[in-house]
Amino acid sequence: MSSPPRRRISAVVIALDEGKNIVACLESLRWADEIVVVDSGSSDGTQEIARRYTDKVFDVPWKGFGPQKQAAVELASHDVVLNVDCDERVTAELAEEIGAILSGPGMAAAYTVPRRTFLGGKEIRHCGWYPDRTTRLFDRTRARFSADLVHERVEVSGDTAPLKGHLLHYSFSGIGDMIPKINLYSDLSARQKFERGRRCGIADLLLRPAFAFLKTYVLRLGFLDGVEGVVISATTSWLAFAKYAKLRELSRAPGKGRK
Repeated sequence: MSSPPRRRISAVVIALDEGKNIVACLESLRWADEIVVVDSGSSDGTQEIARRYTDKVFDVPWKGFGPQKQAAVELASHDVVLNVDCDERVTAELAEEIGAILSGPGMAAAYTVPRRTFLGGKEIRHCGWYPDRTTRLFDRTRARFSADLVHERVEVSGDTAPLKGHLLHYSFSGIGDMIPKINLYSDLSARQKFERGRRCGIADLLLRPAFAFLKTYVLRLGFLDGVEGVVISATTSWLAFAKYAKLRELSRAPGKGRK
């Protein structure tokens, strides 16, 4: 009996001013049948760099992480999709594992992938940052991204299986990289909560940041990551404070009424 034909795969990437990251990301995806890059108005040459690797580079106005990633999925030519962020790299082991799935007799609706995440040059093994499994490989006929502005997820209709190969996640070069992302993520989180009817009370401002630090540093063993564990725990606490403070501002804006 002849073996089934190998499935074809599209790697999808969203980008905005990722000139310093996107080369290594796309190099790690050269094995894919197709690379789709959805950019949202980069001004640092990201699109030009991406065109060295693929002719499927699209400029799509920013609508939030979930909608942006789903737009990339819908622009792909193949139903099997691998989503990778610009600050991530596919390891040879993961690429080989995915290749075996593509050549196999059947595949699950989706697969979760573990990530090895780095802060500067140090790999973070605690703080809730490892293994940080996330759904990245899926059949788009049975899965799609949620419409969430931030903390998007893949909604799957069917079975999900784990992969062993890792994504390498170079999230931040240092605290200077973390601050702008905290600002962006807290903006999006506050807006998303506000649109869903959530409001901020004094307990949110006082207790949630403290619990975020405690959970990251103690319960998730962040203290074992040394100084980097302190930095991650403190910035996680600040993110919690910032998003609820911004939520309060939204609810008190003119025309919204005071809460």
